[in-house]
Amino acid sequence: MMNTYYNLVDNGLIEYFFGESSSKNDLAGKKNILKRNKIYWISQITGWGLFGAANIIVNSSLEGFSINDIFVWAIVCLAGILLTHTLRYYINKLHWLDSPLNKTIPKVLLSSITIGCILFAVLFFSHSILEGAEPQEFRFTTPLMGVINLSSVILFWTLIYFSIHYFENYKKAEIESYIWEAAVKDFELKTLKSQLNPHFMFNALNSIRALIEEDPQSAQTAVTKLSNILRYSLKMERIETVPLEDEMKAVSDYLSLEKIRFEERLKFEMEISPDALNVEIPPMMIQTLVENGIKHGISKRTGGGEISICSSIKNSTLHIKIKNNGQIEDEVLKHSKGFGISNTKHRLNLLYGEKASFTIKNDSEDKVLAEIVIPINLNNTSGFRG
Repeated sequence: MMNTYYNLVDNGLIEYFFGESSSKNDLAGKKNILKRNKIYWISQITGWGLFGAANIIVNSSLEGFSINDIFVWAIVCLAGILLTHTLRYYINKLHWLDSPLNKTIPKVLLSSITIGCILFAVLFFSHSILEGAEPQEFRFTTPLMGVINLSSVILFWTLIYFSIHYFENYKKAEIESYIWEAAVKDFELKTLKSQLNPHFMFNALNSIRALIEEDPQSAQTAVTKLSNILRYSLKMERIETVPLEDEMKAVSDYLSLEKIRFEERLKFEMEISPDALNVEIPPMMIQTLVENGIKHGISKRTGGGEISICSSIKNSTLHIKIKNNGQIEDEVLKHSKGFGISNTKHRLNLLYGEKASFTIKNDSEDKVLAEIVIPINLNNTSGFRG
């Protein structure tokens, strides 16, 4: 996965997946910043406003209402907004959010106490000036209690600020992880397609070349079949799955082409359940397995052989079985890349995860069986599309 990630970077595909329009992204980024700043200032004014109002109400209930109380707490709240905004500036500038907790906690406590002391001083002097009270008449029992109370408010503000950012960063990292995973999977799927199509083309062109001199009429028929497959193959570059019906049409054309080449040495049979025709499957997957069955099984036999394809729906899953004459050695299965087994498993895993499976084994002394199981949504299958 990491190798693919570096390939994305090296090949400039980051811009392909995330930068289709840098100007649009910049505009969206600016709008997001403006929105965040708006929310921040609304929260600041609302929070400190409620704090001041709560203190005015409490003081009025204990000592009676005084118009000067409103001015005192207005000054304190304005000072609180200014000081916490300054704290926010230094939190971001000094990257406290990225620092380890054992280094951040002492800084938060110290800054909370410092701002608490400053706010208490603002409260003390504004109260003294507006109320004309002497220090000993100040309503706090002790300056220490006043500092503790206001420091606790700043500490609470800081905890809220850090909590919001930690939550946002966590969600951002999670979303970025999903985006990277999707981008890597998309890139790998496209890479797998590019590996499969040239492999098919090479064999198909060899078949036509062998027919040109021996049987021009059959060669023309082969070209027609090949053009149909090419049209299908080109369309596959734009989509990740296709209806089983479309895949089987391409397989039928391929087998017809190979039938011209092998003549009586190749026999094939297809038994496709009508209710499976609209089920979506990865493109070129069956065709590749059929091609491998012919190349590694039937073509190596003097008398040729038979290949059969059948599909059915069982328990909300599509079962596709491809059987051909031949035998597979276990060591060949483990180390050979010619069978396309790793590509098939990889594509199924990328698209369906563990819900899909692919197996290939010797079914008898003279038969090889490849089976694909793909999860489906029965609501998406409606039988033959006429």
